Amino acid sequence: MQTNRISKKYLVFILFPLALFYWGLIYWRNLFYNFGFFVTRSLPCPVISIGNISVGGTGKTPMVEYVSRYLQSKGMHVGIISRGYGRKTTGSVIVTDGITKPTSWEDVGDEPFMLAHSLKNVPIIVDELRYRGGMLLIKKFKPDIIILDDGFQHRSLNRDLDIVLINSRDTIQDHKLLPYGLLREPWYHLSRADILVLTKTNVHKPKAFLIRKIKETGRPKIRNTTMLDKTLRSITNNQIPLKDIKNKKIYIFSAIGDPDGFIASLNKTGTTICGKQIFTDHYIYNGMDLKGLENDAKNSGADYLITTEKDLIKLDSFKIKIPIYAVKIRLKFHPESKLKRYLQPFI
Repeated sequence: MQTNRISKKYLVFILFPLALFYWGLIYWRNLFYNFGFFVTRSLPCPVISIGNISVGGTGKTPMVEYVSRYLQSKGMHVGIISRGYGRKTTGSVIVTDGITKPTSWEDVGDEPFMLAHSLKNVPIIVDELRYRGGMLLIKKFKPDIIILDDGFQHRSLNRDLDIVLINSRDTIQDHKLLPYGLLREPWYHLSRADILVLTKTNVHKPKAFLIRKIKETGRPKIRNTTMLDKTLRSITNNQIPLKDIKNKKIYIFSAIGDPDGFIASLNKTGTTICGKQIFTDHYIYNGMDLKGLENDAKNSGADYLITTEKDLIKLDSFKIKIPIYAVKIRLKFHPESKLKRYLQPFI
């Protein structure tokens, strides 16, 4: 115990100065944008940004999917631009024209790949320069509106609506700047947001300090809850009902930003979780990983290996004997009418 306290003390001495240096970079960067020294460019169509102020696990991808589907249901031709985090390519890459689906997540990033396979008739382009990607999207596909994935910090592109997600699991320690905490920029920068979404409130009980801090921003707020889709899917698109795992033993693995929320959701299904292994966000699996997972699951008596959609797309080249199924997460908003009211001007 004493050794742990000493280790944490020295860790603070290392991380806190780095966080101060990071704060300086963020401060001057935002100041230059605020005073026009850095240019913010606009696309010739409306842009809705969906982002966060902290790293990992807020649920941006399901939110992008929800907003895309809602706008489509109102007759809008929607396009998506994203950086394509973790991809092996650079520059502008067309993920999908809305019909043809990508075959390799490594060329486009795991989250754009997943969106391309979940959505129909939604063209997606990845580009580290979102303005350039957005102009290509407009030139090629002529969308009525563009959704900017993970766009809150990308101030070089103007947006007409800024939706910022906040994970309800956040702690006081999380609300310190990287790398000392999880914040990508200071909390008061939420003044740029149009609406805040407190996410996963049914699997994480928001702490009093977080409720207070959100209220102090003065920004409009809604919350969402997560639900598991009624169907599980394998890498070969074989599907089984979620209720089939109710009285079975499962072994969970994932490489996402908020694995605790994923596990908590599965706990509510009535299944028995006999083991789990958590990898870092966006982790790339190899053969040894899958062999180890297979052995652990077999030794624990698991009937199924259960993972997320984002993880499943990285497993198509691996063959193991225990069935692997992915769970899809769906969102419900409270009040949903408030979110739709913010989207209404773009319809």
